[in-house]
Amino acid sequence: MSQQVVLILFQVVVLVLAFSVHECAHAWTAWRLGDPTAKMLGRVTLNPAKHLDPFGSVLFPLIGLVYGGMLFGWAKPTPVTARNFKHYRRDDILVTLAGPASNLLSASIALILLVILKHAIEGGRLAIITAVALADHYPGVSTENLPALFPIALFLYFVILINLVLFVFNLIPVPPLDGSRILRHFLPYKALQVYDRIGMFGMFIIMLLGGGFIFRIFLSPLQSTFDTLLFTL
Repeated sequence: MSQQVVLILFQVVVLVLAFSVHECAHAWTAWRLGDPTAKMLGRVTLNPAKHLDPFGSVLFPLIGLVYGGMLFGWAKPTPVTARNFKHYRRDDILVTLAGPASNLLSASIALILLVILKHAIEGGRLAIITAVALADHYPGVSTENLPALFPIALFLYFVILINLVLFVFNLIPVPPLDGSRILRHFLPYKALQVYDRIGMFGMFIIMLLGGGFIFRIFLSPLQSTFDTLLFTL
């Protein structure tokens, strides 16, 4: 199996898990705040089968990775009946934030595990340096004579990268992303009507015209911070 195929498989597995954590966080938070809709539909689970969209969660990301594009996809939206909340605005915002927060938490846990791996396992630092180089597409990276736990290091670093991408991406305030659900609570009625009409077109526009810029502004500093912590702690 070629190195490229292995890297693609690692990323797809991590993306599927990240989607599951993200949607489960939405569902669990809604349930705890009084809305049982997602709970009754079996969405308070980390089982990927309950959350994945066959096209958006697997096929679309695979196409992007194989053809060198951006790792991008989506899961089935978690159903929320906001009228069940005691404090509609506050609780709906909390449920919305739970998804991106779960991605940031996942990235942080992976960072902690990598730091432990670096200090506790002989050759751990080499494994991590190689994993970072491969994930960031540095040319000519050698994978010979690496520690047996190198695949774990690579997996954990992809957990960091992909969850940071999902964290930043989902907070973009364009429908149907999580950021738009938060923003709409603060818009006046007429502006909200126009905003809701944007729908999926807004996401395509921002990916075509401003997606790269947004990721450079927000994702790059965040990834740099995680990398700095990884190599200095």
